[in-house]
Amino acid sequence: MPHIHLNSDLPGIRGLMADRPDTAAPLNVLADVLLRGESPLLRGERELIAAYVSERNATRFCAGTHGAAAAAQLDGGADLVEAVLRDPGTAPLSPLLRALLRVAAEVQEQAAPVCDETVAAARAAGATDTDLHDTVLIAAAFCMYNRYVSGLATSQPTEPGYYEEAGLRITAHGYAAAI
Repeated sequence: MPHIHLNSDLPGIRGLMADRPDTAAPLNVLADVLLRGESPLLRGERELIAAYVSERNATRFCAGTHGAAAAAQLDGGADLVEAVLRDPGTAPLSPLLRALLRVAAEVQEQAAPVCDETVAAARAAGATDTDLHDTVLIAAAFCMYNRYVSGLATSQPTEPGYYEEAGLRITAHGYAAAI
């Protein structure tokens, strides 16, 4: 049961956003910019970073939703996402994406600079300044989103196929239309 009264039965961040459209609007704009805006990283790759950080933060709602959005946009689909969430070191990823997930993991672990060695490894795998910027910002933002969802003990979806439907909705319409 959520820690606060919500005026809807919507799960996860959707319930919070439906209850507070004033805070939902800027959060959705941020998600749209980070996950759907201009970037050298594919939309599905950015969703995968969001899902990976959310999984590491044990925020099932966000990991499931962004994992489904990643699966809908990446070759390998749900099998790839499951492999990454289980162990990105053995998942069938490009060296660049594997290195960027290591960057994201460091951001998720603590509010400190990413290790020089981790950045050097990402650069050796082909990461640009923009790749690094976008990865760090996605990881940092999803730590915030995860804490919002988990901190208020939001409910989890109970309908079969919820995450797949959410992933398709987000892929087609973005975040501003997702609540």
